[in-house]
Amino acid sequence: MPYEPPNALQIRITLEEIEPAIWRRLVVPWTWNLGQLHLAIQAAFNWQNYHLHEFQIGGLRFGDTEIDNEGMDYGARLFDERGVRLLDFSRRQRPSFIYSYDFGDGWEHRVEIEEDITLPVPPRAATCIAGARACPPEDVGGPIGYERFLEIMADADHPEHGDLKAWCGGRFDPEWFDLALADKYVKNALRPSIRRRVGQPKPKG
Repeated sequence: MPYEPPNALQIRITLEEIEPAIWRRLVVPWTWNLGQLHLAIQAAFNWQNYHLHEFQIGGLRFGDTEIDNEGMDYGARLFDERGVRLLDFSRRQRPSFIYSYDFGDGWEHRVEIEEDITLPVPPRAATCIAGARACPPEDVGGPIGYERFLEIMADADHPEHGDLKAWCGGRFDPEWFDLALADKYVKNALRPSIRRRVGQPKPKG
């Protein structure tokens, strides 16, 4: 058979410092840049893209250089994430790197390139093919804040239980994951002005 070059990558993204693991597996176009991958990660975890983000790769920082970060000292120079394509990564090294979101809460995601894929038709959009567990609510306070949030949500007698339950939309199941919904969000990740649901839907039935 003639050699068919890859046109997609399979990537696993795992939220760090949380056990059991919260993760998503995506298939993304080979030609995408890091800026497009950022939007796909936001969609896969249903983050709302309210906060700053960056990729940390090989000691370098990549992010949205159009956002004015003057006066914010996060260390090394920030390079434009749109200048790095996924096909630029070595196919032999299978690199992993960090995607950081919300520097206040300090969420870090481990991004692992698992394999190159050759699809019959080159993909234009990403897809979510697997995952586990619900993403923490936005602005919950990072891994430590999320742990406290789960403790209070599990204790109906806690004085903060009612307020916290209302704050997160009335329900939160840390084991909840809807693959079809995640895939829908990811497929539309690059479309402007797409609204995604905040909070978990009511259980069916």
